Amino acid sequence: MRKLFAAVALFTFAPCLAFGQTQKDQGPSPEIQKLGYYVGTWKGRGETKGGQFGPAGKLSSEQTCNWFAGGFHVVCRGEETGPTGKREFLNIIGYDQKTRAYTQHSISSFGETEDDSGGSLIGGKLVFVLDGNAGGKRVKFRYTEVHVSPALYTYRAEASLEGAPWTLVGEGKISKVK
Repeated sequence: MRKLFAAVALFTFAPCLAFGQTQKDQGPSPEIQKLGYYVGTWKGRGETKGGQFGPAGKLSSEQTCNWFAGGFHVVCRGEETGPTGKREFLNIIGYDQKTRAYTQHSISSFGETEDDSGGSLIGGKLVFVLDGNAGGKRVKFRYTEVHVSPALYTYRAEASLEGAPWTLVGEGKISKVK
């Protein structure tokens, strides 16, 4: 019985221990370290364009981002006010070593959940392209950030419905305040 327990314990916990040691020993990669750009408090201003993806209007936001324990992810918590009201959000930004792409998992007080993967960060430009559905039609969303300086980035959100040309959905600027 003792041997059986030892074998079960070994097969159950050894993979966890090996994974933890590998991650700890390797430390955050240079790609993950780039996410340090977001650490701090940011305020944003922008606007959405009216259309099939929502009403037109001004946007304002504030978020605070910190490294999650271990230094492999950045967690951002904030709120945004726009034409659809006030919305709180939580974003977890990371980098997937296997796919060599940036990731973001987001939830909001409107009940939204979004998993973005396949993001690229080349130079100071972060781009995510997502597949979606709008009223039963195939849609692609493209989100682009340009890191203008250590304390300012611009963003642009676009959509392509059923393969049509990209249409601007929203854009703005976000500045680091501390």
